[in-house]
Amino acid sequence: MKEELNILIKAQYPLIYLVTSEEERAEEAIATIVNELQNQGSRRVFVWTVTRGIVEHSQQNSVSVQHNTVSPEAAIEWVVRQKEAGIYIFKDLHPYLESPPVTRWLRDAIASFKGTDKIIVLMSPYQQTPLELEKDLVVLDFPLPQAHDLDLVLERALRKSRGKELLPEVKEKLRRAALGLTIDEAEKVYRKAQIKAGQLTENEVEIVLSEKKQLIRRNGILDYIEEDETINAVGGLEELKHWLTQRSEAFTEKARAYGLPQPKGMLILGVPGCGKSLIAKTTAKLWGLPLLRLDMGRVYDGSTVGKSEANLRSALKTAESISPAILFIDELDKAFAGGAGSGDSDGGTSSRIFGSFLTWMQEKNSPVFVMATANRIEKLPSEFLRKGRFDEIFFVDLPSHQEREAIFSIHLGKRRSDIGRFDLEQLAKVSEGFSGAEIEQAIVAAMYEAFAQAREFTQLDIIAAVKSTLPLSRTMTEQVTALRDWANKRARPASASVVEYQRGSF
Repeated sequence: MKEELNILIKAQYPLIYLVTSEEERAEEAIATIVNELQNQGSRRVFVWTVTRGIVEHSQQNSVSVQHNTVSPEAAIEWVVRQKEAGIYIFKDLHPYLESPPVTRWLRDAIASFKGTDKIIVLMSPYQQTPLELEKDLVVLDFPLPQAHDLDLVLERALRKSRGKELLPEVKEKLRRAALGLTIDEAEKVYRKAQIKAGQLTENEVEIVLSEKKQLIRRNGILDYIEEDETINAVGGLEELKHWLTQRSEAFTEKARAYGLPQPKGMLILGVPGCGKSLIAKTTAKLWGLPLLRLDMGRVYDGSTVGKSEANLRSALKTAESISPAILFIDELDKAFAGGAGSGDSDGGTSSRIFGSFLTWMQEKNSPVFVMATANRIEKLPSEFLRKGRFDEIFFVDLPSHQEREAIFSIHLGKRRSDIGRFDLEQLAKVSEGFSGAEIEQAIVAAMYEAFAQAREFTQLDIIAAVKSTLPLSRTMTEQVTALRDWANKRARPASASVVEYQRGSF
């Protein structure tokens, strides 16, 4: 970003919009660029705020203020009247950009800057661009601190803590835990960890990670999901679990040194209740990465034109800022159903959201692994299924006899320690056509029945609960059959038994 900003200043772009919440770091970056360009002529850097007016950057701690420049119109007029070259940073001007006088003054300023070395930089936490200025400005996202920036923050914190020297791998864990935080946030959370434990050690990584959870909560569109279950809590799906286990170190430096590319994501299709969401949640535990759920319902906001698109950009930017991470989108078919052709019903918002997300998935370089689930393939836009969007598309079918035994074993083991009294083979046989969720609910129903009679539940209680349940595979036979037919040649089976059967059929 600094290189791009350097080029724009050299090229005399008159209006630059810098999106950042780190004002001090962004100001210093601009001042550094200007100092490096002094051989091309002297330039001064000025800063405007609505509280103080225009102040020279090097004198912000003094009382030196340009008089009568508090109002945006007066400040821009003052900039236009200046004869010398300069960079003029306007902080938080975005609330005033809807004002016609302010917009007009900015356009007049741009026109007067031709052939000069005067540049206005609008600095704001989020982008708000009036239509009148769209052709005249360049928008840049000021990046969050990189690893070397956080190394400096960590070293300062360690010097202050005066604790024992940390091993390089411990420093690496503390630094990686702070990725995605601003310099100020990193300094505060290191101080918090130091105060809580007396010194910074590997044990304080969780304290640093807690600040990331706060970051997600403040975003309001993403949810930070904490899952205690391991991947062993998923019954069956051995082929899918093997694929995920193989990639458990896919985002490490070791994988990069080996020459492996970062995985993009995976789509899990299947019958409802067969463990798609659970596999997504337990993958985060397996890989040791934060799991962020993108709620598309919160993205859509019709209160302001462009608000929905801004919400999506903010959510994706937040996910990238704390990467490596897993971005989980449950029921993708509902989130983007008809997204490619819904321009008439909502003014094109869904189409723009859909297009923005597809573009981000195709072009992203950040280590954000997109894990999406879907139940209705016919409602999913075909663009999602093109090669390159996901690394793999898995199909999760109803569990086989052996997988149902495993599912019964897992759910009974969570509730009772003595599961040897249950005949798992018989339970698997009577529950043919049941999903994992339906098997769990049958066990719960059996427990309620026995609890109401003040006794321990038995094998017969579970069988009775199973026989009194009509599974989804029977109530929605046509839908399940259609999904199987589609996935037969277009998706990879998640169950090892199906893979072995397909291999034997060739």
